[in-house]
Amino acid sequence: MKAEGREEENEEEEEEEEEEEKEEEEEEEEEEEEEEEEEEEEEEKEKEEEEEEEKEEEEEEEKEEKED
Repeated sequence: MKAEGREEENEEEEEEEEEEEKEEEEEEEEEEEEEEEEEEEEEEKEKEEEEEEEKEEEEEEEKEEKED
């Protein structure tokens, strides 16, 4: 009987460990996804800023051309 009880305990411990590992993996995946999203947002911001700068430059050039 004692052996059976120990076996059950071991199985429960293993299951708990597996559960914890699974949770950790899920957390890591979530973190990675969040990081990727942040990077994408950052890239999008940079792209928008560049486009804005280009627009401003074009407007400046147009102004200069008109002045000439």
